[in-house]
Amino acid sequence: MAYVRVDDNEPLEKAIKKFKRMVEKEGIIREWKKREYYEKPSTIENRKKKAMQRKQMKKVRKMHSMKSY
Repeated sequence: MAYVRVDDNEPLEKAIKKFKRMVEKEGIIREWKKREYYEKPSTIENRKKKAMQRKQMKKVRKMHSMKSY
């Protein structure tokens, strides 16, 4: 959980900015969006496989472009 301690002389905008950074760093919003709706295990597996294929293709393209020089 993200907590921000605000000093008496610290502006509120600065505290909000700190809070946003902490939430982003901890991945709270990403996790919330992921869990917002139920996703079937097969759908999760398919999504991961497609991501892995994209990553592999990107690696192959990069290696191919390096060999051509």
